[in-house]
This record gives sequence, C-alpha cells and structure tokens, in this order.
Amino acid sequence: MGMGMTVKRAALIVAGLGLLSFIFGVVAENKKPAAGTMIPGKGVVVCKYPWDPSVPLGYLSVSFLILSCLAGYLSLFYPYKGRSVPQSVLFQSTSFFVFFNITLFTGGLAAALLLWPTITEHLHLTRNVHHNLSTTCPTAKTGLLGGGAFVSLDSALFWLVALMLADNARQDHFEEVENGSKAEALVLVG
Repeated sequence: MGMGMTVKRAALIVAGLGLLSFIFGVVAENKKPAAGTMIPGKGVVVCKYPWDPSVPLGYLSVSFLILSCLAGYLSLFYPYKGRSVPQSVLFQSTSFFVFFNITLFTGGLAAALLLWPTITEHLHLTRNVHHNLSTTCPTAKTGLLGGGAFVSLDSALFWLVALMLADNARQDHFEEVENGSKAEALVLVG
C-alpha cells in the first residue's frame, strides 16, 4: 500500500481483485468439459480431453482471491494518513470481530471450493491413462468452481464490510483520544 493510500482506494483494490477472482472462476466453470473421450488400448484406457482453459482460469481465480484477501487484511491495519490504531482497539468492536472472522472463513471456503476442482481437473488431464477398463473419463465435479467464484466475491464483500467497520472504529478511537486530550488540557488550565 503506497503513499497516499486512502480507505476508498483500498476498498477499490479489494473489490477489484475479488471481482477478477469471481470472473475467472465463473468462466472456468463454464469452459470445463463434461467428460473426456475414451480411447481403448491394450489393457488400458486413455482419456483424451478437449483443450479447455478451466485449469489456468481456476488457478487465476485462486490467485486473485489470495491477493484480494491479502489486500483486505492489510487494509484493515494500514496506518491511514500516518495514523495507526492498536489492533486491540479494532477487535473491541463486536461487529468488527464478527465480520473479520466471517471474512476469514469465507476466504478459506472460497479457496477450498476453487482449489478442489481445479487440482482435480489438473490431475484428470495429466493422469489420463487408466488400467481400469470401465473408466468413464471423468472431469472435476460440476458446480464447485462456480460456487467457489461466488463465495470468492462474497469474501471480497465481507472484506469491504470489515474495512468500513475498522474505519468506524478507527475514527471513534481518534475522537476519544482527541476529546481525552482536550479534557486533560482543560483540567490543566483550570
């Protein structure tokens, strides 16, 4: 997070990365083939799959999810305008604490839902020789990439809610600090 980072800019970065993760996940789901073609051989079945971009798109979706989560996490504790607050101040807010944990959970769930079919599909494409002659040349379970894409978008939205709650807690903290120092100054003057 460079010089002049604002909460708005951080929110745009988190949302943009989350949106890219969502788009790549949905496209990966739509491009995934239903099954491969069986080519019988001597004692083996070779599965030939049409070329599809679902594996690289799935990995791109996971990558942008990770970047969105990292940006979201860093944006919560970044010292905006050179002023930072102790993490304990943020976690004293019950709503921040709840949304922070929901956000971590949805990010992990999105990663699992995106990685599982992407890795499975990758394995199906690379390990395509089967000694089981009754194989059906399967592909990864349908719907997981798309579901993971939606949970990835949800994760980005939860990071934004947590960022707004952190910003509110940060502003409340600075108001308390300023009001406390004004009150001390009045006591000292009086």
